[in-house]
Amino acid sequence: METDEKNYLRIGRASELADKKEQRIYRLLEILPAFLSWTTIILIVLLSWLLPFWIAIFIIAFDIYWLLKTIFLSLHMRSSFNKMKANLKRNWIEELSKLQWQDLRHLVILPMYQESLEVVRASFLSLASINYPLDKVIAVLAIEERGEQTALDTAKAIEKEFGNKFFKFLITIHPADIPGEIIGKGSNDTWAIKEVKEKIIDELKIPYEKIIVSVFDVDTIVPPDFFGCLSHSYLTSEKPLRSSFQPIPLFINNIWHAPAFARVFSFSTTFWQMIQQSRPERLITFSSQSIGFKPLVEIGFWQTNVVSEDSRIFWQCLLHYDGDWRTVPLFFPIYMDANVAETFWQTLKNQYKQIRRWAYGVENNAYFLYGFLKNKKITGLKKWYFGFNMIEGAHSLATNSLIIFLLGWLPTAIGTGIFSETLLSHNLPYVTRLVMNIAMIGLVFTAIIAINLLPPRPPYYGRFRYVLMVLQWVAFPINMIFFGSIPALDAQTRLAFGNYLGFWPTPKARK
Repeated sequence: METDEKNYLRIGRASELADKKEQRIYRLLEILPAFLSWTTIILIVLLSWLLPFWIAIFIIAFDIYWLLKTIFLSLHMRSSFNKMKANLKRNWIEELSKLQWQDLRHLVILPMYQESLEVVRASFLSLASINYPLDKVIAVLAIEERGEQTALDTAKAIEKEFGNKFFKFLITIHPADIPGEIIGKGSNDTWAIKEVKEKIIDELKIPYEKIIVSVFDVDTIVPPDFFGCLSHSYLTSEKPLRSSFQPIPLFINNIWHAPAFARVFSFSTTFWQMIQQSRPERLITFSSQSIGFKPLVEIGFWQTNVVSEDSRIFWQCLLHYDGDWRTVPLFFPIYMDANVAETFWQTLKNQYKQIRRWAYGVENNAYFLYGFLKNKKITGLKKWYFGFNMIEGAHSLATNSLIIFLLGWLPTAIGTGIFSETLLSHNLPYVTRLVMNIAMIGLVFTAIIAINLLPPRPPYYGRFRYVLMVLQWVAFPINMIFFGSIPALDAQTRLAFGNYLGFWPTPKARK
């Protein structure tokens, strides 16, 4: 647990700080992302009106920068894709035979709210079918009291079918309305792991450093060799007790049933995670992930007062261990659901809410920046590196697609003076369109990788469905505005005004 010197490690928002001066500092850090994003957008409009010539030069330079960045990131994505394919072919049990792995145990936590038995059962079927000794696996189904009888009935059905297949199986029930907590995955995970610690791990005196904790969304389908790969990575890591372990999330369980915009976003998220895997110095934990039990105990588990616990745990560890923390890429997939609701319009609404919740991970910027101010043991270089990259990333998500969309025509439409009569004014739309069209060629390679990642086509869909899976990428630019910049701006603005988001569980529906 953290000392008084590090009591800032449990902060969820500015109001939780007792000192008014410290509150103001934290609030300024919460406001910073929205301030930067909205200032950029306002300046774009203002300068397009007052200085159209210079803005035209800027947008051409920006488009070229975006083209080069697209090429650069595409190379990283291809590298990760090739490594993932290679890892899927490796015999991980044979690889483990060269190491001392027999006393290693896996604790798997699947938090759920009111997901259907079909969804939860599919996850446990995959877990019970892994190519790894099940007598080394502790499975926990962590349900919410507020999930009422629906959740309990599902949990009992899962226990009846799978309860005797693992070393230990446990159902935990997270009570509603615990003071100081918000409704969310982090509070459920923390309640569950404390029960496991007390009822199983401490009672059986299992060494903490011999337990790897994996927290999966309840729709996660685990490939057979995942735990072999994870165990190997843990045992060969330079600092396994100072590392998180991140698989590549593939949102493809129900991808054939998802609308085009949901498919594009699902693949885009996967591709971004692939890119980050090949840049481990920038890799932050996301969604389903794994971590040693011992460091979890030492930091006091997941915070129960934040929405984005999946990425917050990285910053908790980084600050607690004075900068000595990293995320190890596994280059190995896990399979999850794309956003699919009962109707098209409900899917549209749910997709927006899910992206806004993910973008609300920007709440972590205030947390780690404040922590950097307090922790003098972390090197200045590491502080500047993480600070710049995370601030730039949040700013890019909220503004880049709007910059590309607006600046191709805005200076010509509202620019003052004689700019509208210049050759640059007439050619600006053509130049920007040309550069963007060249950049869009990269989507062809993206579509090819996406096709390679698809699960088998359901028999009731014809072969023409494959054509739609390629053509859907034409909608990518529109997707990046309505399911990128706008929800990101929404999340940042809410945070800036202190209109804090609560946790919204994405409904899981399969057809």
